[in-house]
Parts: sequence; C-alpha cells; structure tokens
Amino acid sequence: MMYRFLFQRIDNSSLLLFRVFFGILVSLECYGAMATGWIKRTLIEPSFTFNFIGFEWLQPLPGNGMYFYFFLMGTLGVCIALGYKYRVSIIAFFILWSAVYLMQKTSYNNHYYLLALISFLMCFLPANMGSSLDAKKNLSLQSKTMYAYVKWVIVLQLIIVYTYASVAKLYGDWLDFGMVELLMKGKVDYYVIGNFLQQHWVHVIMGTFGILFDLLVIPALLYKPTRKIAFVLSIFFHLFNAIVFQIGIFPFLSLAFTVFFFEPETIRNIFFKTKEVNKPIEVSNPKNKNILIAFFTTYFILQLFLPIRHHFITDNVLWTEEGHRLSWRMMLRSRRGSVLFKVKNKDTNKEIYVKQDKYLTQKQRARVASYPDFMWQFAQRLKKEYKEKGEDIAVYAINSKISINGRNMQPFIDPKIDLANESWSHFKHHDWILPSKLKEE
Repeated sequence: MMYRFLFQRIDNSSLLLFRVFFGILVSLECYGAMATGWIKRTLIEPSFTFNFIGFEWLQPLPGNGMYFYFFLMGTLGVCIALGYKYRVSIIAFFILWSAVYLMQKTSYNNHYYLLALISFLMCFLPANMGSSLDAKKNLSLQSKTMYAYVKWVIVLQLIIVYTYASVAKLYGDWLDFGMVELLMKGKVDYYVIGNFLQQHWVHVIMGTFGILFDLLVIPALLYKPTRKIAFVLSIFFHLFNAIVFQIGIFPFLSLAFTVFFFEPETIRNIFFKTKEVNKPIEVSNPKNKNILIAFFTTYFILQLFLPIRHHFITDNVLWTEEGHRLSWRMMLRSRRGSVLFKVKNKDTNKEIYVKQDKYLTQKQRARVASYPDFMWQFAQRLKKEYKEKGEDIAVYAINSKISINGRNMQPFIDPKIDLANESWSHFKHHDWILPSKLKEE
C-alpha cells in the first residue's frame, strides 16, 4: 500500500513551479548579499571567519573573490529557474551554498540551513521535465507527471521544520511572552508600527499565533476544506515576518512551498495557462525503488534526530547552546555577554590580556562573548598564532558572564580551564561551561 502511494504518477506542475520560484529567490538572495554589503561585512572585512567546527579548511576567497562567488551562485539560481542545465546548476548551487554556509556562522540564520537542505533534495528531483529550457531542447525529457514521493519528500521536510519550530516554543520564556517582548523592543523605532509592537496584548497574540501556526499550518494546507484559510494566514504571517524581522527571502520561500498543497488544475490554470492535468495512475515501481527508500529514510531519520539531540546533552540548551543549531529553534533566545581572554606563556609564565578588537569585528566580539563554541574557536586561533611565533600558550576566559533573555548576568565559563588545550565535541557537554542557574523549562 505504501509503495503504491509513493510510486504512483501524479501531476508535476507543483514541482515545476516551485523550481521557478526557488531559482528566482536564491538568485535574489545571492545578488542581494552583494548589493547590501553583507558579503563585505561578513566575509571580507573580518580577518578570519568562525567556521562550523570541523570545516576550518573552508575559507573565503581572497580579495573580491567572494563577490564573484556569489555572482556565480546568483547566476546558477537564474539557470535553475529557467531549467537550463538544471542538474548541473542545482548540484553546483548546493555545493557552493553549503560551502559558504559552513564557512561562517557569525551571521547564522535558519533559512540558510533550509536552503542547503532544499537544494540538496532538489538535486534528486525531476524539476526540469517541463516548462524548462532543458525540456524544450530535449523533447525526451518532457513529462507532465512525477512519482508521488517527490511531493511528499518536500512536505515531510516542511512538517519537520514547522513542528519542531512549534514545539521548541513551548518553554517558559515564550509562554509568558517575555521573549516576544524582547524581540519587539528592538523594533520600537519602526515607522508607524513601532509603538504598536510594544503592546502586551500584541505580544500575547504573536506568541500564541506563532505556536499554533507552526504546529497546524501544514496539516491545514493538506486538508482541502481549510486550505484557503491556511494560505491566507500564511500570507499574513510570512509578510508580517518579512516586514518586522527583515529576514531576507525566508518568508517568500515559505510561501513558495504552498504550491505543493494546491490542486494541479489550479496551478496549471494560473501559471501554465492550461487545465489539462494527468490523473494519478498506477505504474510499475522504479528499478531503484529500494535505493530511494533507503536514501530518504536515512535522510529523514537524521532530520528527526538533529533537532532533539540537545535532550541527550547535559544542562539547558538555552544556556549551553549545545545542540541549538540545525534544530529549527527560531527566535527563542537573546544572549549578551562579556569576557576577557588571558594568554599565558607556559614556558615563561608571562600573562597578557588579549585586545579582542585587534582580531574581531564588533559582531564577532558579541558572539565570542556569549557563545561557548566561538570562545573555544577563538582560543584555538590564538593558540595557532602564538605557535607560529614559537610560543606554547594557555588561553583562559576570565570574568565570562552572560545574560539569557534579559536575565541578570551569570558566570558562564570556568576561568581555570585552558580552552586552548580542550577538544570539541558536537554531541557531548563541555564541562568548562559552568552549570546554568536557569529554571528547568
């Protein structure tokens, strides 16, 4: 029964249209990074970037190289939208985007991660078998159907994203709307709506709606009687986020996903100017059926595990940040901190305090002051620099304190631990992070 459900042929108009939207949006994201100065601020001005740990070999190109890099990605986005050399274009975009995503995390956003995942999935999907330059040039590619599993791969990915985003909000600082209040304080200067966003009743509506929308929007889009209502609410929700939080293409990408929930007749009539739709028909299973099932099963098991891994790590993820990334924990915390770094020469016992502005941009200093992995990486950077000068050093984080969601500052890092001599684990707690005094949520 499951095989018949996944491998029947269905109309492919939703996939073709999503390919166009996806290509346009990623090209705007890449060209926009060039136009707004994001590349300069994030990848060129810093003397070094904070990579995802383990990917230190990924470094920004020298000079203006990253402008050419993003221009190439934007151009690949155009090729994806047009369906030109689609397979090459989407694979190349996935590799380049993933590399730049892993290259720096100072400007981390969940939608950067989502773009990497979706572009990865799109590498395996037949998104150029219609309304594409590839299909126009090679008539044998043309098809108005696809296997049903193609649609459900995207839908399942969305269910994971939205469900985990909703469940993650079920903790004290969100449920008492304090976190929403903190988010809105930074918007007080917004024209017209700034003061409106400071009202407590607005925070209550936003906090409640955020949980319910994330939890229910995908089921509501799947259920035909509630689909139009869910779509209207999606437009409101995502446009509100686009205006208030200014998070790039993410709200519009979220709206683009809704094409997978509408009837093929509607999509073809509006976007392809035809009502001709192929009805689902049973066909023989593809020869690589078992490989497909094994591949996507493995992929989704990983997607289900990553967002819950913090439950297997000691202490509160709000405090330690261990297991926070890649987990759809969106807009859940505000961190600020302070720290001094002391370098001690192991041979002479000479000690100096590091002038952080010599190494770090303002944004990087804020991250180093409040995120343990940034502190550890900075210590490793110092160790490497001094080693090149022939010095063996220890690095200590002195007077490290952080505030979570507006709470009073609390001691964060054990000042007696030499961070330069510590190792890093992605799935274990680091004992040099002092125990939190946050209430268990």
